[in-house]
Order: sequence, then structure tokens, then C-alpha cells
Amino acid sequence: MGGERIEGEIRLEGAKNAVLPILAASILPEGDVLIRDCPDIQDVHAMAGILQKLGCETQWQDGSMLIHNGKIHNWEMPDALSKQIRSSIFMLGPILGKMHRATVPYPGGCEIGIRPIDLHLKGLRALGVKIVDDGGMLYCDGREMHAGDVYLDYPSVGATENVMMAASLLPGITTIHNAAREPEIEDLQRFINAMGGKIQGAGTQLIEIEGVESMHGVEYAPISDRIVAGTLMCAAAVTGGHVRLKNVCPWDLVPVSAKLQEMGCKIHDMGADLILQGPEHLHACSPLQTQPHPGFPTDMQAQMLAISCVARGTTVIVENVFENRFAQTADLTRMGAHIHVNGRMAVVQGVDHLHGMQVGARDLRGGAAMVLAGLIAQGETIVENIGFIDRGYAHFEKMLSALGAKIERISLRGG
Repeated sequence: MGGERIEGEIRLEGAKNAVLPILAASILPEGDVLIRDCPDIQDVHAMAGILQKLGCETQWQDGSMLIHNGKIHNWEMPDALSKQIRSSIFMLGPILGKMHRATVPYPGGCEIGIRPIDLHLKGLRALGVKIVDDGGMLYCDGREMHAGDVYLDYPSVGATENVMMAASLLPGITTIHNAAREPEIEDLQRFINAMGGKIQGAGTQLIEIEGVESMHGVEYAPISDRIVAGTLMCAAAVTGGHVRLKNVCPWDLVPVSAKLQEMGCKIHDMGADLILQGPEHLHACSPLQTQPHPGFPTDMQAQMLAISCVARGTTVIVENVFENRFAQTADLTRMGAHIHVNGRMAVVQGVDHLHGMQVGARDLRGGAAMVLAGLIAQGETIVENIGFIDRGYAHFEKMLSALGAKIERISLRGG
């Protein structure tokens, strides 16, 4: 039921996009790994299932996940689990680094556009891995792996992380040129170095990995989720609310904060906390274009489009990363939004209000955007297919309810 202000404070957990590669890298050391602030989301459960099939034991402990990796014996990833999440491809690098062989299916995930894994494979081939693609399965032979120079044609986050993990135990120095610069890559470097690895340069376009003979177990707290934080900022912004987000890195949120400030929000950086006060009425921001970090994150585009539907003026949004990230516009239009989509550009003319109705999540971030639309719509909004949302937001309805939203889960199966 829309119309309630989002107000209060909430502490952020570990970032989905940081935790998943960290879980993959947890097979590299000789010793247990404890991941603190591990989010209770479907993608984490799927990754834990993959680790179990490889021979690891995983268990939850008061919001942390413990990985016993001493019995890992299998280099063949399970087909069904791997196709549930895109991030299953993160296992390729560490399996090769640990066991020098890997058999993996093509990954799954949200249908937000063409997301080839050619850069992952090109990077691994530069390290001497022999790869055969047969019927949707990748058969990888890394028995002749070696350190080397890897040039990425595009700063792919996943390819950068896969090469980092694959090279961590290789003798010699591996250099990644045109590396992705996302904060989650810096966090993966910190994690691997905390286990005894030697990586430097993450956060820049040049990363250097000096292979070590072995690594040890560690207890580690990943960075908090900047996309969940940004989504909650949008929720407060569009409802004229006031939130204090704890355990955040305001610097990582600068692209989102800058746009929300243009729209009339007041934002205060309090170190590890961030405070946002939404205006009575949002105003359209200058054209928003998604870009690799440090540009505006594609994972926040759908949420910004949703709140722009009731911003005064016209907002232009250009999606430069994934071509299918406007899937939610049809349902937003049914709710009363004025949106014109032309290829990778959406032009949003703000309206006074949206009206509630039955809509559906078509991908993770688009699903979150539909929930945001429901927060401001007149009447009741029902969002179906919430399994998509569960992939990246831990108990999203409880999170928003604790901040004053009138929201409840009516389907335990996520359908």
C-alpha cells in the first residue's frame, strides 16, 4: 500500500557483488574461511550449494557463513545450480587455480542483455588454460597454466575477478590491463591478501598479481552493499522520507548521491553512515548514463527510472551496459507513468502520481524498481515473481517495513 514515508535507520550487510566472488575464492586457501555480514539471499545460497558439490562444507553462524574447504575434490560444477546464477562463472578461476582443471556449464542469471563470457575465457587462455566449448559445457585444462599479461578489451568485472583468482597461486607475476575498477574488485583484493595473497592495483586499470605457494584461512567482513543502499536512498527520496544508512561507504555511493541531490534530496556523509532527507517533490535530474565504475552503476538504473516517473520535469536515461534493462517500463506505464523508450534511451515525463495494480518483476533490479513504484502508488500494488528480488535483497519486505512501509510478503515461494 503506497503513501507512507520511508523513515528510520538501518545497517547494511555485505554486498552481493562482493560476497559471491569472495565465496568462490574461499576454496583457494588451506584452511577455513568465515565470511561475516553474509547476506541471506538466494544467490548466496546457490553459491553455497555449488561449493558443497565441489566438496566443501558450509554453515551459517549468526549472520556469517563458515566454509570448510579441506575436503574439496571435485572440479566439475553442478549444471542445475550453475544455471541459476550468473555469478557461478566466478568459480572457474579459483577451481583452475586450485585444481588446474575445471568443467563448468554456461552461467544463468537475469535476462538483462547479452552477457558473453568471452573475456573470461580470453583472460584464462592468456594464462595457458586450454578450453573446449562443447554443447554448453566448458572443459578447461590448466595443467600448463603460467603467469602472464592479460589485456581485457572491455573492463569486465567478472573477467577481472576470475583472472585475479586464477593467478593468485601461479608462480610469477600476472598483470591485468584495462581492469575493471569497481569497489567489489578492491574488496576481493583485500580478501585474497588477507589470506596471504599478493595483489596490488585493484581500483585502477592495472592490477598486478604475484603468485604465492599457498594461502591460509581467514575471517573477513566484505564491504556493504552499495546497490541495496542506493535502493533504500531512492525509497526515502521518492516518499519524502528520512533515512540513516549505517555501515556504508559514502564514497562508493557518490554517483547515486549526486543524482539524488540534483533531484532535491539533502545528503550528509557521516563517515560510515549516510543520512538522506527526501524533498516534498522530486525534480528531474540531468541526463543519466550508465557506465562502468566510477560512472553511474547499471544496477541502479531501474530504481532511478522508477522514481523519475513522479519527478517534476523530464528525465533522460541512457543504458550503456545492458540492452534489456528497460523491461520494467511496460508495467510502470500501466501504473500511469509516461515513458518513451528508443533503443537504449528512455525519456521519462514526470506525472503527479502512479496507481497501484498487479505487476511483475522481470529481473533483480527491475523487481526492486517495481517495489519502489508501489511505495508511491495510490492504492495497492502486488509485485509478482519476487524470487528475482530475493536474489539480491535479503528479506526486502522486512527491510522496508522496518522503515515504515506498508508492505508484506504474500507468496512464500517467490512466485
